[in-house]
Amino acid sequence: MNKPKLPCSVLKALFGILFMTSLLSAYGQETTSAPPPDADREARMKAMIDKIETLGWTRSGQVPLGNMAQVTIPQGWRFTGPQGTRDLLKLFDNMPGTRELGMLTTEGLGPWVIFEFDDCGYVKDDEKDSLDADALLKSHQEGQEAANEERKNLGMGALHVVGWAVPPRFNDQTKNLEWALRIADEDGDETINYNTRLLGRHGVMEVELVCDPSEMQSLMPQYQAIMNAFQYTQGNSYAEYRAGDKMAEYGLTALIAGGGAVAAAKMGLFAKLGGLFAKLGKGAIVLVVAALAGLKSLFGKLFGRREQI
Repeated sequence: MNKPKLPCSVLKALFGILFMTSLLSAYGQETTSAPPPDADREARMKAMIDKIETLGWTRSGQVPLGNMAQVTIPQGWRFTGPQGTRDLLKLFDNMPGTRELGMLTTEGLGPWVIFEFDDCGYVKDDEKDSLDADALLKSHQEGQEAANEERKNLGMGALHVVGWAVPPRFNDQTKNLEWALRIADEDGDETINYNTRLLGRHGVMEVELVCDPSEMQSLMPQYQAIMNAFQYTQGNSYAEYRAGDKMAEYGLTALIAGGGAVAAAKMGLFAKLGGLFAKLGKGAIVLVVAALAGLKSLFGKLFGRREQI
């Protein structure tokens, strides 16, 4: 299979590197430390893109999610398995776990749809009419603040739960539980975590859509199509429950509250690029921020709005 071409967003970023390089070169004598060599910056960027491309992508067909389920890869999307998912999460300063089964994403640096399975047993849906959105939001916020202590120990920035993008809701027909949280980093930049819990006979498939807030509405048709194409394998669906099966020790409320300490963040390419300048002098950092702001305006004129996914 031919290696895919670099998406428009990556080409814009590479153009931005060259633009900032010239600005930093002109300003470099007034800073307390010199910027890293051009070749070093470009090598780091290329290494990041190359790393993403080596995570074992499948671009068509049905793919297994462990031995419990399968999902169909939509056109324009690609899939990587458990290890590729963990590697990509770490690349973007997230703490991976041990339950990841795979991830769907578009080419380049698109949105993520992450799959994990919790073999907790059969979850009763008797709490479907008594979900307390306010109490659950508080639980998420407290859980994330506790998780920030561990992130700090690992040298990662804090994340904060800002509020609901979509409050909890349960679909009694499909037995799917859904909610969406607004997650902000230390700079106030927000990410949407759209969560779906697909109830099964032996546990719950945890699905998380991670995207920019501006993308959520346009992504919903594609995300729902992915959910509709999801299938538990024979013998594992919610409807196939039999007396004597393992029962979960908690219900729908706990499924929602339990996600408070595992929020994922997806940094944009410019945000990731900003990390390459972390060791520059204070004056150069100010210049880089200004240059990024100028580039956003410049790219808007040259390329129009960011391509829709």
